[in-house]
Amino acid sequence: MKMNIGNIQLKSIEARRYVDLSTRPKKVRIDHNSNINRMEMEKEQTAKIEFQYTASYAAVGMIKIEGMLVFRGETASEIVRKWNDTHKMPDEIASGIHTAIMHACVPQAVGIAKDLRLPPPIPLPQVRLGKNAKKGQAQSGPSPEVA
Repeated sequence: MKMNIGNIQLKSIEARRYVDLSTRPKKVRIDHNSNINRMEMEKEQTAKIEFQYTASYAAVGMIKIEGMLVFRGETASEIVRKWNDTHKMPDEIASGIHTAIMHACVPQAVGIAKDLRLPPPIPLPQVRLGKNAKKGQAQSGPSPEVA
């Protein structure tokens, strides 16, 4: 099934830190969620999809981003009709749409989290050097550089 997702536009960003900066919880569970709020046909084979992404830090804080994207495909009108009737869509389409939402919103959420002194919503790479490094990770000594 051929589909094209593009023209992602962010409409609003809301972020809050609920606890004082001096409060540093040891472990914070971060839950990600993306929801489709509205779907409508814009023109033939083109649907406009409004979405919301949320990174929830439990009692510590939250980041909410709302936006819209354009979905193009031969089955766009059928998908919009089905979603408006049942709030469901084929798994392959849903996977592509939610992946596009995450790819657009998570990098934004990383910067916002830094500003609010919340942990980044994705794990950052860890570099291990020397004897404790696992295969495939950085080792001590010279390494190739790529420009």
